[in-house]
Amino acid sequence: MTQSAEQPSKKGRPTPKRSEATKKRQTLAPIRGKENKKRAREEAKAARIATRAAYMRGEESALPLRDRGPVKKFVRDYIDSRRSIGEFFLPIIFVVLLLTMIPTKTSTNSEGLPQVPMTQVISIAIMYSVLLISILDGIRLNRKIKKLVLAKFPGAATKGLGMYGFLRSTQMRRMRAPKPQVKAGDKI
Repeated sequence: MTQSAEQPSKKGRPTPKRSEATKKRQTLAPIRGKENKKRAREEAKAARIATRAAYMRGEESALPLRDRGPVKKFVRDYIDSRRSIGEFFLPIIFVVLLLTMIPTKTSTNSEGLPQVPMTQVISIAIMYSVLLISILDGIRLNRKIKKLVLAKFPGAATKGLGMYGFLRSTQMRRMRAPKPQVKAGDKI
């Protein structure tokens, strides 16, 4: 049988025996010695710190897949350029928690049912109203983000971008990761 021009050429050597193939494999040598282990730990720690710093700066190579791409960067910058009620939700919850823990005498009404002090009722009403406003803002934000993304990046997939933006808008500004690249009030 002759070899035609269409067939690829053979490898030109016999397949190695299993015992020969295992000898050629390189195994990772364990790190021996206290100094070597300590140096390896320090190098790994330095690499983790450098990666974390790059992630917080927003470098594309250090971002996880969910945060990569120009569309996600645009959404992050849009969210970071505006203020929303959602970013104040956590501090408001903390204040509500403190107000509800204030010890007060509970009086009873004519039927013998306990009456809740007015500060606790008002603080809980504030908490639920902020939650409702935050959800309504998230719905409006979802629509706005999709509209802006389609205008700036025609044909880009918008699935999940609204939720991505809403979740970022509910985080306190200084707690966001990666760190905001634009100041609040800047035009995008």
